[in-house]
Amino acid sequence: MNVLMKQYNWVSSTREQLFRYCETLNPADYIKELGEFGGNSIRNLHVHVAECYQSWLGIFGLKKNITLVEPSSVNKVQEIRQIFNEINNLVYEFINKFEGNWDYILTGYVPWSHQEEGLTAMWLYTHTITHEFHHKGQIVSMGRQLGYIPLDTDLIAPSELKKFNIDLY
Repeated sequence: MNVLMKQYNWVSSTREQLFRYCETLNPADYIKELGEFGGNSIRNLHVHVAECYQSWLGIFGLKKNITLVEPSSVNKVQEIRQIFNEINNLVYEFINKFEGNWDYILTGYVPWSHQEEGLTAMWLYTHTITHEFHHKGQIVSMGRQLGYIPLDTDLIAPSELKKFNIDLY
């Protein structure tokens, strides 16, 4: 199996743990904006992570015409879970396209910097998964602030995942 595919499967299994945790939240708390986090909600951070994958891997890397997900289109964990099923397909397509050519430089316009940028396929892949883990930590902190005790959302050992019927291979 492709090593980056395996790595991404670990990322998505950890995301599944986070979704299971978020499903224990009151739906109003899932979309509640917290001032301590710049007015973001857990939902908004989930959407932001999805947008990152769409923007960097889909639009910048694969040159796809993608409409970015909007926070207003997501009100429940199940809805963002469905969006991430699409993100998974996008990531698998990206990995398959650049397999063996990770130093390939892609160029594109970055709207927030108002300039063209050249980035390797490996940078794009690495940025998106580390970006997700950064915001996963914020989501867990937000849940704690709202009074919920989080599940372990760190990268879970494969033997532990079998307890949840999650197969990484």
